[in-house]
Amino acid sequence: MRIRDIEAADLDAIHAINEAGTPGVHSEPPAQLAAITRQSCIALVAEIDGAVAGFCQVLAPGAGYQSLNYAWFSARYEDFVYLDRVAVAAEHRGRGIGSRLYEEVERRAGAPWFTLEVNLRPRNDGSLRFHARRGFVEVGQQETDYGALVSLMAKKLR
Repeated sequence: MRIRDIEAADLDAIHAINEAGTPGVHSEPPAQLAAITRQSCIALVAEIDGAVAGFCQVLAPGAGYQSLNYAWFSARYEDFVYLDRVAVAAEHRGRGIGSRLYEEVERRAGAPWFTLEVNLRPRNDGSLRFHARRGFVEVGQQETDYGALVSLMAKKLR
């Protein structure tokens, strides 16, 4: 497995993985995923045998990103990285790809806080367990503009 920065040629594969991962990740048109990648301070793919197997997009404070969840963290944390999305292709789940992506984000992040949200409605128990094992704790909850209830989570990095 190779972890590397997202390249323009990866965008079709990223979109397919993202859409297959709903409702665990929010559906986005390809142009919006490309825009999020451009705004990201860390944007990674996990590659297996030359194919994209998973990806993540991470934003820093001050991005022009219009997300209720990102805005929640921006209002409360001065210095953080925000994981907007992470998704792994179904055929590659259970192989540690998510963990490897998170390890690389934590290695690259200069911020003291790693933040994200996980769905409580619709409930994503697998993601809640994964994040608890990685040291994330709930710091709030909110109803979203797309009809989900989310757990807002943070992990102290430094």
